[in-house]
Amino acid sequence: MEKIRDYEFWFVAGSQFLYGEEQLRNVARDAQDVVDKLNESGKLPYKVVCKGVMTTADGITQFMKDVNYHDEVAGVITWMHTFSPAKNWIRGTVLLQKPLLHLATQYLDRIPYDTIDFDYMNLNQSAHGDREYGYLNARLGLRNKIVYGWWGDEEVQQEIADWEDVAVAYNESFRIKVCRFGDTMRNVAVTEGDKVQAEIQLGWTVDYWPVGDLVAVVDAVAEEDIDAEYAKLKEAYILNPQENGAEAFESSVRYQLREYLGIKKFLDDRGYTAFCTNFEDLKGLKQLPGLASQLLMRDGYGFGAEGDWKTAALTRLLKIMAHNDRTVFMEDYTLDLRKGHEAILGAHMLEVDPTIASDQPRVEVHSLDIGGKDAPARLVFTGADGEGIDCTVADFRDGFRLISYPVTCRRAEAETPHLPVAKQLWTPKVGLKEGATAWIEAGGGHHTVLSFRLKESQIHDLGVMLGMELVEIC
Repeated sequence: MEKIRDYEFWFVAGSQFLYGEEQLRNVARDAQDVVDKLNESGKLPYKVVCKGVMTTADGITQFMKDVNYHDEVAGVITWMHTFSPAKNWIRGTVLLQKPLLHLATQYLDRIPYDTIDFDYMNLNQSAHGDREYGYLNARLGLRNKIVYGWWGDEEVQQEIADWEDVAVAYNESFRIKVCRFGDTMRNVAVTEGDKVQAEIQLGWTVDYWPVGDLVAVVDAVAEEDIDAEYAKLKEAYILNPQENGAEAFESSVRYQLREYLGIKKFLDDRGYTAFCTNFEDLKGLKQLPGLASQLLMRDGYGFGAEGDWKTAALTRLLKIMAHNDRTVFMEDYTLDLRKGHEAILGAHMLEVDPTIASDQPRVEVHSLDIGGKDAPARLVFTGADGEGIDCTVADFRDGFRLISYPVTCRRAEAETPHLPVAKQLWTPKVGLKEGATAWIEAGGGHHTVLSFRLKESQIHDLGVMLGMELVEIC
């Protein structure tokens, strides 16, 4: 996947001077031990760095300022080891501009009945301190995460890991740049949106570039570079010319690789991490990018069809959160309404990411009924079985709405010899009728991002962090 920065998370314990220096040393020792063991667990995708014990308002405020100005820090994890007077946290917390996780835990996972005394009680006051700290965060209206339980439990560690991925995605959201080749599809409503508000709220920069500027870069791709990509393609996928002559097949595939390399160079040279195309705006291109778009998504770039820049950005964002694992651009295509078979067939003309394939994708060349261009090469495959989450972003005048439902995914029940596309079946867990009705009522579009990797809780946390209205259909 296209590389993102090496993030880390800063961890601090909350306390105060009431019980003396020895107790504070013990708090610092316990905090460092918790951090060391979290890092050693192998559960966390990003490193945690222990920054000691916070005891004063000035110290907390300076700490939060430092968090804001260190780009490699994706967020803060706080632990109220003892009782930490919450007024000390007000100024620093108000200034914090990055995600916050309140780890409500204690050092031991049990009560030591045989040895417990007042010294132990004074040192281990998480049950007390968490309420004081939680009140302050609630009073400030924070959108912070609370993870409750013993820090050594695998379940708790997994919750922290899941949140780390969301927090990194939040930080990366403000670095997403979407390149629009052409405008949105004519007369379509759901792909429209307020690009200025998207940059203010979500951090997404969305720029228009004429297709002609892209054509110049595509045409300049060297033949030897295409040769190298063609060799890689033959190793990774099945080349299936079918009724196409060998020369015509290879010519079509090579042109898609030319587009792949050209688009990639165009994006990389200008710092873009997502893009969208439109079959109504292809002047100068011989084919609508099909295989080219699939390979770019495989590499971790975001994509949206028909000029859908919101889905392009969302695809990139969720790929970051999922480490580019089985998280793909998708479209509701057609329905199976038979009792016992209720499902949505997800597909697209060309552009579905091969990372969800259950079989080895085949490179095929087929004509399109729209676009008026040469027959493009594309990857044809069947999706996978498993549990997933499907989501979309819709823009209303009062803000962005993140709509999602958990789904059960399965492979298509049969081959589709006359529909040579990538295909995936899924059914909302609440049922097709209930889920689709709620989706339509919420204004959810037909372009979505489907992920086998991400969880409902992570989509929820992301929407909360970004201040989006959440419609969770479950």
